[in-house]
Amino acid sequence: MGSVYFDNHSGTRIDDRVFEEMVPYLKEDYGNAQSLHFPGGRARKAMEKARKSTGELIGAKENEIYFTSCGSEANNLAVKGAAFGSQQKGKHIIVSAVEHFSVLYSAKRLQQMGFEVTSVPVDKYGIVVLDELEKAIRKDTILVSIQHANPEIGTIQPIEEISKIVHENKVLFHTDAVSTAGIIPVDVNNFGVDLLTLAGSQFHGPKGAAALYVRKGVRIIPQIDGGIQEKGRRAGTENIPCIAGLGKACEIAKNEMPENIKKMTALRDQLISELPGKVEHIYLNGHPEQRLPDNINFSIEFIEGEGMLLFLNDRGISITSGSACTSKALKMSHVLSAINVDPSIGQGSVSMTLSKYTKKEDIDYFLSEFPPIVKRLRAMSPLYDYFLKTGNRQVAGPGTDYEHEHEHEESDE
Repeated sequence: MGSVYFDNHSGTRIDDRVFEEMVPYLKEDYGNAQSLHFPGGRARKAMEKARKSTGELIGAKENEIYFTSCGSEANNLAVKGAAFGSQQKGKHIIVSAVEHFSVLYSAKRLQQMGFEVTSVPVDKYGIVVLDELEKAIRKDTILVSIQHANPEIGTIQPIEEISKIVHENKVLFHTDAVSTAGIIPVDVNNFGVDLLTLAGSQFHGPKGAAALYVRKGVRIIPQIDGGIQEKGRRAGTENIPCIAGLGKACEIAKNEMPENIKKMTALRDQLISELPGKVEHIYLNGHPEQRLPDNINFSIEFIEGEGMLLFLNDRGISITSGSACTSKALKMSHVLSAINVDPSIGQGSVSMTLSKYTKKEDIDYFLSEFPPIVKRLRAMSPLYDYFLKTGNRQVAGPGTDYEHEHEHEESDE
């Protein structure tokens, strides 16, 4: 049995060079970065080095980078902090229907506190409908938050176009770039964003370190009180080992990105092109071209994602049936709902995210092991049995004569 990891959005293997960068701040230079003694100074120096590297990855100045514990915290700080910082101008916020829950729930919390929230729709590929976004902006709109790419279906948003619409209306713009920073080129100046979220765990850095870019001049209100860290915008003792690791991961990603993109894209395209030839009634979710190089998402008809995950896990293959935060939910994700996937098909979705460590042998192994699993699950599926007998995808209601219903369909044709 092989061992294949296709769940890199949930967390990536740490790069050995990143780990080596972290070790001294766990064993030797373990001082508090706010302390005035030499050990504290060495910790502080490591943090500022990481701040510079993180800024360089996304084209930002180092004094525009604020460290957090994870992408969800950074998104909370961006959405809530910017909303509270601009509430004297208005209380209307816009998000897209496919945002990460840390954005959607932050907006929901603000709604409970008197703010108004508009969710703009996406098309069948998951791309924000720009006309709807433009219509949603009002005089009292203070913030628009739209992700750079969706982690579940891989679709990349036209951030520059969105930014132009938002800023023509003099509104702040935040993008959640957790799925893209360190994986594909991200430049805050080209994007024209005011706030941007990234997380090291997505590109072979450690869990426990992420960052929020805040353009100079943008006012945000802290969401954690109690200290002067991060220039008063994020209280709490800095996690120096993980911050140092994040900085090193940013440095490596910046230098090796073209090579990584080329490799992952080739493997992604192999899986996307070959799997439909091995499994019938399968549908690609997300944009076929405007897509992350590491993402594959399919819906497989007549079976459920949970069953596929369990059988694949027995064969040493790790994937997910939705985003990292919905993988335990036995229902179709909000992302698939937003792109109008039929619920009966969306229940059978599988999402795979590759990394620079993924090998061609991993793809080949998956392509050999997955079709028999689908066949086995369909053999146990009453929906598939009914489809084979009738050619009808919809199960008839109680009391319906299946034979009569099938004859009626044939006569209609």
